[in-house]
Amino acid sequence: MRPMFSLISREFTAYFLSPVAYVTLFFFLLVTGLIFWDVMNLLTLPGTAGVEYPMQAMYGDVRFWLVFLFIPPMLTMRLFAEERGTGTLETLMTAPIRDWQVVAGKFIACMMFYVVLWLPTLLYLPVLVNFDWTAWQPRIDALPVLTTYLGLFFAGGMLMAIGLLVSSLVKSQIVAALVALLISLGLIVPAFIRTGYEPSSLRALLIKYASVPEHFRNDFCRGIVDTRHLALYITATVFCLFLTVRSLEARRLG
Repeated sequence: MRPMFSLISREFTAYFLSPVAYVTLFFFLLVTGLIFWDVMNLLTLPGTAGVEYPMQAMYGDVRFWLVFLFIPPMLTMRLFAEERGTGTLETLMTAPIRDWQVVAGKFIACMMFYVVLWLPTLLYLPVLVNFDWTAWQPRIDALPVLTTYLGLFFAGGMLMAIGLLVSSLVKSQIVAALVALLISLGLIVPAFIRTGYEPSSLRALLIKYASVPEHFRNDFCRGIVDTRHLALYITATVFCLFLTVRSLEARRLG
């Protein structure tokens, strides 16, 4: 397991040496900060003019998902594509480390940086739950906060696994990012397209099941954990990681 831990350390450190990671972090925090400002203003409005679920207003916003859409492709595009382009993947494949350990190491490092990306947003939470510093307890139910971050972790893992798979199949980082972005579009954009279809129609049911923003607006951001959503995220993540391992095995045999 030591080679895998070394790979995790190398890949995680590489993020802090890449300008792409800092640009991603900057724009992510900029947009979430602007949305937080808008939600904070809504929290001060009286009656029905305010907001019942702050997390729903925060992470149900189309601006958030348009930025979130770019994060996984930006963080995963270099993981394999760069090594294939520079020829260092062959060296890695001859090292005393198994294919699944290579995939797991890169995925874990990617998820670690993804978690780091979210750490500054914890500063928003005292305001979003209207924390009472005298009694040391929130005035607004904090359960939606926990369920929202739980959903964001697993949804991010699914999109990262998709990006990792794409990166293992191409040599160009730009191509890897674009293909992963196109796939992610199918999981995010349909939630914001309203064409007047019946709520009980097959199309509406598919969008409700497969569209990630719908999961947050209707469930996670309201303190509800629907295991069907988690099953989708986990199944897609495991399947994409499995295909990535198979991709490396095919390259080794070829």
